[in-house]
Amino acid sequence: MALQRGQRILRFPDGFLWGTASSSHQCEGSNTNNQWYRWEQSGRTLTGETSGDAANWWQEAEQDFSLAEQMENNALRLSIEWSRVEPSEGRWDSAAIDRYRQMLADLHRRHMKPLVTLHHFTDPLWFADRGGFTKVENIRYFVRYVSYVVEKLQDLCNFWITINEPNIYAVLGYLFGEYPPGDQDLMRAMRVLRNMMQAHVEAFHAIYHIQPQSQIGCCLHYRLFDPASQLVPLDRAAAGLQNTFFNWSPLQGGETGKFIFPFNLLLAPIKGAAGTRDFHGVNYYTRDLVRFDPTRPAEMFGRRFALPGAVRNDPGLANNFGEIYAKGLYRVLQSVYRRTRGNKPLYITENGFSDTRDDRRPRAILEHLALVHQAIREGIPVRGYLHWTLVDNFEWTEGWGVRFGLIELDPRTQERTPRISASMFGEICRANAITEAIVARYAPDAMESIFGIARQESSRLSV
Repeated sequence: MALQRGQRILRFPDGFLWGTASSSHQCEGSNTNNQWYRWEQSGRTLTGETSGDAANWWQEAEQDFSLAEQMENNALRLSIEWSRVEPSEGRWDSAAIDRYRQMLADLHRRHMKPLVTLHHFTDPLWFADRGGFTKVENIRYFVRYVSYVVEKLQDLCNFWITINEPNIYAVLGYLFGEYPPGDQDLMRAMRVLRNMMQAHVEAFHAIYHIQPQSQIGCCLHYRLFDPASQLVPLDRAAAGLQNTFFNWSPLQGGETGKFIFPFNLLLAPIKGAAGTRDFHGVNYYTRDLVRFDPTRPAEMFGRRFALPGAVRNDPGLANNFGEIYAKGLYRVLQSVYRRTRGNKPLYITENGFSDTRDDRRPRAILEHLALVHQAIREGIPVRGYLHWTLVDNFEWTEGWGVRFGLIELDPRTQERTPRISASMFGEICRANAITEAIVARYAPDAMESIFGIARQESSRLSV
């Protein structure tokens, strides 16, 4: 992209990965053999909808890969559906592997790096019916599946995300009861989280044995919890407990094998955890304010809410997508870097916005990326940004009720319509930069805030 003389620019490092993130169940369609399909069939989505054909990726993913190519994305994150690959215990479906090979080969033809997630919330029915990750003895089934997939796909992928958001899987499925299996048991939720972290460790070693040159990590979901009032000690204590439980104890457990106090008193150490990440996957969307509430012991005695008057995502029926808070991504990057002593690169493996009208997403993307740029300037090794998501998809319990895609999807007709934010994201990817011209075209009212970030003095790395 040609720049006008004197134009301000936030340039990203050479080789920076630009792309989008997705998951199999939300995009592929016709996934009928996992616990999420059973959950949908029992009427547990808030809209009453089922995923159906979803975005029809199982038949025509390549059409959307073409749209990503037009945005000059150089990476795309997708997941493997375990229930397709191993539809019953010990039985492998070679046709499913062949279809994934077609997808990955197509990405290579388009000069896009595949980042493959091996577990993104969905379990085969046979695994769920055995107790899933509630039982430590079931980890072996996951590791066997991982080994099979990597053996079959290693010539087409060398970047593996073992498990997506084990903290979300455990908390929403086993503490709040919003995801399958719908349990509400704090100890069970913590046990599931611990077992999933152990499963990552064992999967890491299995992948490394097969493909020593690969890059292997996992993604944690980071949702910041700030006290409603810094002047109220109980607000600070409740927010601190929520941050420790949801964000920092899983991070430390994955790094060292030991959870942070007081959760280390309740959870067994993770065996062999040290050194089992080549990178940190950072998924970030929003933050909550927290007010002490003694009636909520399962939530660490904190009631969560969005900052009144903040610019917000579309709420959805669950009303849980929160404020658009760009500084939170910067704070998370700082904290992950500091808490892991900066010993691994970071990839933003998800960051996105629920915005059907696409009237907040362009500015939100620019503001978040400006703060990513600031983090890089300060020495934090952020190597890529994967926006959630490419096309509208089936948003778990929300069904089609919220829209995260750069590209609008009509699920009845499968018609695609690129949003304005898709055009803007393509310009950023082509330039490997945020330029003054891009901001002027898509979010002129954000000009000074975005380039003001670039003028700020580097801050100390603290959260």
